[in-house]
Amino acid sequence: MVNKSYIQTLIDSHLEGTELFLVELNISTTNKIAVTIDSFQGVTIEECIALSRQIEGNLDREADDFELEVSSAGIDQPFKLLKQYEKHLGEQVKVISLDGQTYKGKLLSCNTESFEILTEKKVKVEGKKKKQVVTETLRFEYPTIKSTKLEITFK
Repeated sequence: MVNKSYIQTLIDSHLEGTELFLVELNISTTNKIAVTIDSFQGVTIEECIALSRQIEGNLDREADDFELEVSSAGIDQPFKLLKQYEKHLGEQVKVISLDGQTYKGKLLSCNTESFEILTEKKVKVEGKKKKQVVTETLRFEYPTIKSTKLEITFK
């Protein structure tokens, strides 16, 4: 079985001094190593290849048969780290709470306990013919949400 702490050490040493950060490291019972990385400037295929070679070059295929996958955090994947929230400040996100409610809005702020989004909705105002746009700031604590993803829009 591949040693997770050894893989973690290889990744940490490779990412040290770069803008890249580790989002997730999973090793299955069948020795499939899945590494997800990200950065505030995005991740190139060359950076994924370099990390893959760093890991593979330090493992012995004779001792452990393994499968290795190094990828960047996809725009359709939920945020897993505070750094991902920080990266997407000012952008549109979709939040799903534990009770299944969906909220969409602009990511305003984040810290280690919670984050805030600015939502807009049209509501009927008494005495007006047209619906009016009302904005509301919503605060979420991380344990109360199921997922937060970047909202992909084509405007």
